[in-house]
Amino acid sequence: MAKLAHSMIRVFDESASVKFYEDVFGLKVADRLDFDSFTLIYLRDATGDFEFELTVNKDRETPYDLGDGYGHIAFVVDDLEAARKTALQFGAHPREIVDFRPAGDTVAKFFFVADPDGYQIEVIEKGGRFA
Repeated sequence: MAKLAHSMIRVFDESASVKFYEDVFGLKVADRLDFDSFTLIYLRDATGDFEFELTVNKDRETPYDLGDGYGHIAFVVDDLEAARKTALQFGAHPREIVDFRPAGDTVAKFFFVADPDGYQIEVIEKGGRFA
């Protein structure tokens, strides 16, 4: 059986990205590996061992073009309204909350917000399949 270990994105500004994920989602740096041409920063929440890896390529002079292949990552939160207010408080620009009900019953309540590099993040209220 396989176990998920981490997911990685490339970021342009290490300090802005680490601050965003710490402030808005409460992630903490679990490890930081510095090499000649790149740095790996592993972020983790307090509840699990899955890590979110930020890769900083030191010779990069311009932000990354995210292209059309990236979808999003998702975080589950207990209080969706509070999470949205936190994002606003730290200068992020979260979209409006969506109560997704394609067949009448709520499937999920969520909003999207972009990180400093433009990566989209879905913030989902805990419940149902997202318990």
